[in-house]
Amino acid sequence: MQDTKIALILPARNEAETLPLVLKAIPEIVDKVIVVDNGSIDETANIAQNNGVFVVYEPIAGYGRACLAGIKFLSHEPPDIIAFADADGSDDISRLHEILNPIIYGSADFVIENRIPTSKEALSFQQRFGNFLATYLTYLLWKFKYHDLGPMRAIKWDSLMDLDMGDKNFGWTIEMQIRALKYNLRITEVPLPYYKRAGGKSKISKTLKGTLKAGIKILWVVFREAFFCKVYSKSNYFNDNKGNNW
Repeated sequence: MQDTKIALILPARNEAETLPLVLKAIPEIVDKVIVVDNGSIDETANIAQNNGVFVVYEPIAGYGRACLAGIKFLSHEPPDIIAFADADGSDDISRLHEILNPIIYGSADFVIENRIPTSKEALSFQQRFGNFLATYLTYLLWKFKYHDLGPMRAIKWDSLMDLDMGDKNFGWTIEMQIRALKYNLRITEVPLPYYKRAGGKSKISKTLKGTLKAGIKILWVVFREAFFCKVYSKSNYFNDNKGNNW
């Protein structure tokens, strides 16, 4: 696909220690990089600006909130493909092209990393159990076997608009995966190495409170999508005033 425009959103909350390495590793195939400063109290925003990327501010903490803020920023000049990754150095972002290629070459609409931990510390027990439970329930309800809830992922812009994403925190990844099934998107998983975070402190997986909140929210999203949420019509929320000024 020629002239494919690709944007990458990096939600970041106090990731000043890891962000420079992450930004340096982003492949040149990405046209726009947006760092969403999700209420940082360190130099995250300044580091992003000094590295020449776009900075969006979402002061209220929440992974989904940060992603939605980045999407809204892009809505005026939407890309063809939008990718997401964490800013903590755990994802091998230098291999983002492996996530993007199936979409670029037309074999998939939505691609997710299947994280292969390089050490025991890369994925905590809580994360492994949460992944197992969420993907198992998804298989029981929708008969599709996901292997992970990997944060590094990419999706066609138009497909993302169809999904009408709305979760503002821990349920963002599983909401996207379930709605992709509801809309019969072509889904691919790509196994990639996953590392112990390069620095800083995990906001969720290393604390009991964070783990419990994330787990409860993920289970709620699965239950809600199964029994309350029908397939939505295409949302126009992010399509107002869109241009083509890449």
